[in-house]
Amino acid sequence: MDGSRYGFSLTTFSPSGKLVQIEYALNAVAAGATSLGVKAKNGVVLATEKKLPALMDASSVQKITTITPSIGLVYSGMGPDFRVLIRKGRKKAQEYFRYYKETIPVTQFVREMAFIMQEFTQSGGVRPFGVSLLVAGIDEQGPHLYQVDPSGSYFAWKASAVGKGMIVAKSFLEKRHNDDSELEDAIHRALLTLKEGFEGEMNQNNIELGVISLEDRKFRVLKPEEIKDYLDEVE
Repeated sequence: MDGSRYGFSLTTFSPSGKLVQIEYALNAVAAGATSLGVKAKNGVVLATEKKLPALMDASSVQKITTITPSIGLVYSGMGPDFRVLIRKGRKKAQEYFRYYKETIPVTQFVREMAFIMQEFTQSGGVRPFGVSLLVAGIDEQGPHLYQVDPSGSYFAWKASAVGKGMIVAKSFLEKRHNDDSELEDAIHRALLTLKEGFEGEMNQNNIELGVISLEDRKFRVLKPEEIKDYLDEVE
């Protein structure tokens, strides 16, 4: 009932207190490829599926992206919406750097991204972003992992997952999470979690990994050769 009568209005609440367009945006996220993040005591790892048609050039698609040298993110949902958020996020990070002459803290960046996404839930003529973000970074407070949803809500996580394999991935992570784990252990756990719900054979060409460690505080996307080495270790 709510969906049929209020589904076309972003700014009108249904009688049950829902904004139905936000629920539709979450459905778009749930239909996307599985992405996950795991925080260790000395770093954070992001992982995602990257299944592409056989004739597509894989180098033209990047799901894990760097925003600043110490912040990276991954998404599940609609790729074009993600590109818009990347542009807006980088602009906010640059504005902060230009004003304060230092890299934007992770929590401040997440707050800015959440504000942008929330703004698109209460304005006429727009729609919510059809993506959920996992943000990984390190600042003076240590490693961080955040999830930002289309509603603009955000929370810090020790480990989280979004996308179509979210339920299986979160269940797997809950059973195996360890607050004292090192980054290498977190990478192995992320790969095992991704593999748990992966359809077909998982290899270095159909997944992406991004990591940041306390040692150098530089977020980087791993090369296929590095991913292959980690896959060999977990098999």
